[in-house]
Order: sequence, then C-alpha cells, then structure tokens
Amino acid sequence: MPRAPQRVSPATLDASTQERILRAVDARFDEQLAFTQEVVRHPSLRTQEASAQDLLQRAMEERGLQIDRWELDPVALASHPGAGIVDVSYDEVDNVVGTYLPSVEAGRSLILNGHIDVVPTGPESQWSASPWDSRIEGDWLYGRGSGDMKAGLVANLFAFDALRAAGLEPTARIHIQSVVEEECTGNGSLSALQRGYTADAVLIPEPEEDMLVRANVGVIWCKVRVQGSPTHPREMRSGFNAIDAAHYVIGRLRELEEAWNAERAEHRYFEDLEHPINLNLGMIQGGDWASSVPAWCEMDLRIALYPGVTAEEAWAQIEARLASVTADEAGNPIRAIARRNGFFAQGYVLEEGSDAEATLRDSHREVFGAELKTFTTPGYLDGRVFTQYAGIPSLVYGPISEAIHGYDERVSIESVRRITKSIALFIAGWCGVQESSPR
Repeated sequence: MPRAPQRVSPATLDASTQERILRAVDARFDEQLAFTQEVVRHPSLRTQEASAQDLLQRAMEERGLQIDRWELDPVALASHPGAGIVDVSYDEVDNVVGTYLPSVEAGRSLILNGHIDVVPTGPESQWSASPWDSRIEGDWLYGRGSGDMKAGLVANLFAFDALRAAGLEPTARIHIQSVVEEECTGNGSLSALQRGYTADAVLIPEPEEDMLVRANVGVIWCKVRVQGSPTHPREMRSGFNAIDAAHYVIGRLRELEEAWNAERAEHRYFEDLEHPINLNLGMIQGGDWASSVPAWCEMDLRIALYPGVTAEEAWAQIEARLASVTADEAGNPIRAIARRNGFFAQGYVLEEGSDAEATLRDSHREVFGAELKTFTTPGYLDGRVFTQYAGIPSLVYGPISEAIHGYDERVSIESVRRITKSIALFIAGWCGVQESSPR
C-alpha cells in the first residue's frame, strides 16, 4: 500500500511546479471563458437543466472522467431530514458527476461541486441585453447564471485541466459535480451524497467576492394561504378581503423576523451582521375577479434561520406565530395556514483550523499575494449538505460578481482567472500530484 503523504501545500510545492500550473491556467483561459459563455447560453431554469447538463457531461467525457448521470428520486430524498419539499416533477432533472481515479492513490480525496440551475430572469425587457447572450464588456461576463454559478462550475473543470496540462497527475480521487436544485431545495447535492459521493474535502466556487464563507444561514420556503369572504364591492364591508388580511399576516411574521434578528449576538459569526435573518415575500396571488372582494390569497415566503437552529424548531415558531393571528386590528377573523414547499435547511459553520482551509489559504496567498478573508453570509449554500450530514469540511470560495438574482447579472473575468488558479493549486496541495507517466 502506498504511504499517505504529508500535507503538501502550494508553499511546499517547488516554485517551478507552481509556475507550470499557473501558466497552464493562463494558456487555456480564453477557452475556459468561451466555454463559460456557452454554458450561460443554456437557460438552465428549474426542471429545464437537461441541455446544460448534456454540455457538462460531454466536457467531462472529453476529459476521460467516469460519468455518472442520474435522475433525482423524490421518494429517496423524502426520507432524508435535510431534503426540501418537492412540488415539481423530477423527470429528466439530473445530476452529472465525473470521477477521476488516480493510477496511485496516495493523497486526500476531493469533491469539486457546483450547481447548474439558475433563477428566473424577471422581465427580460429590463435587462440591457438578453440574459442569455453571454456578452463580455470590459472585465465583466454578463448573463443569468454567469456569476451564480456557472463561472465557478466551469472553473472547477479547468483548474483540474491545468494540472494535467502542466504534466502532473493528482494522486487522489476527485469527483467533479454539476448538480441541480441548489436554488430551491438543495436536493441535488443531497442526492449526490445519498448516492455515496463523499470525500475528505469539498470546494464550491460560488460567487463569494474572492473570499471564503465562514458561516451561512439556513432557509425555509413556505406557502401561506389566507381565507376571505367574497362579496360585491358595493357591499364590501360585509365581506372580508383576503389580500388585505395577507398583508396583516406578513406584518405579524415580520415581528418574528425582527425577534430573530435581535438574537444575533447569541449566534457565533452573526454578531456583527446588521440584519442576518431576512423574510422575503417572493410571490403573491389572490382573488378571482376585480369586482369581487377576494376570497383567498396565497404568498410564497422565504425566511432564514441561524446555524444551530434546526429547521424543525424554526418551523414550529412560524406555525405558532400564524396560529396566534386570529383577527386583524378591526377584529375581522383571520385564518392563515402554511405549508412547506421548498427549502427546509439548517445553516452551517465552517469550523476554523481544518487542513482543508489551511491548504486553501496557502493557495490563495500564492495567487492573490494577500491573506484569505472570511465572511458570514445571510444566503443559502449547499456546503451545509456535506458538513452537516457527512462531516466534510466545505470550502465555499469563489469569484467577484454583481447583481446575482437581479438584472444584468455579471461576473468579473479576472477574478475568475485568479480563482481558477487558486483552485488548481488547492487541488495540487490537497490531493497531491506526481509527474505524469509517459504515454
């Protein structure tokens, strides 16, 4: 059996080997950028990811990786406590994983994870150009998903390429994952974990401003339905407007939101965030006729929760708050019922002091010439899947972006180049490398 190597960081790789890796990234960066543009041109909205996954699968096949592609199984997922509620068909909703197996396995294994799904564009007329044209202006690559997170997903592939282009072979198992459902349930990464994909570390190049995420919130999605009593507008005071009542219900839920924010000093890494717990009223619909007092209103909500607070605990408080809303200020009776319909996820903390973080710090310092900064984000990340349910350190670390989930989403091209170099050095330091065998 080969002896497991000592930790090899970029600082202990000889300078010429580091330079070979960094030059290899630069040599293929135009190709990397063009491939990123091609991936962005595929509108991989929820349940519509197949063509983009075809593209990623072909790219992995061209690299000689062992391909595993499977359709998510809602029944299997439902058995897991970290799963989100599935309210769409998972027909042709696939994950793709490409696996590299070394000729000699002596290093530490790695998952390079990224999500292919993107959020809706909103009215495309509000974009300065089509959200799918993947144009470049100056240092920015534009398009829905360019930052969140197709540039990072492609960076994983090309960082891996750089080692082999530099005449090196990683000496550990590497799984390159393109997953779905990150924007709504987290079920894509969870399905990969259920399928048996584990490793000694996970790296996810989400758009994180050239920094490492130390902690992030969990998220619950739910749909709240409020009942009304319809009448003709000529006698509307005898009816009860469900849409008006829904606004009152949101006000009561915002009291819970503020109560949770007032507790931030009790939660490590969240003490200095001004407003880490955010309740978003994402969608609303109600009523059946402009000249009828609305009989119903439904609201789709997203609310955050702290690491250490389980989704079950937070949900119980949400349900209790809704149950307490029995009448509005005028005494009109209110009945609001909530059901979960997506995320049901606890937040996570990347504990300090892991070898994985130390190796990434070495890589970042070598490329950026500065120490790696960490921060806490009030957003959801799939890193929680690997950390909470497999005990794997999850490094969420990626390029500078602007307007993700907004109009004119874009990612910094030079930041992507630097992040790709840092990931390539991280792979070398974490997995170990040896000179490629003559073919």
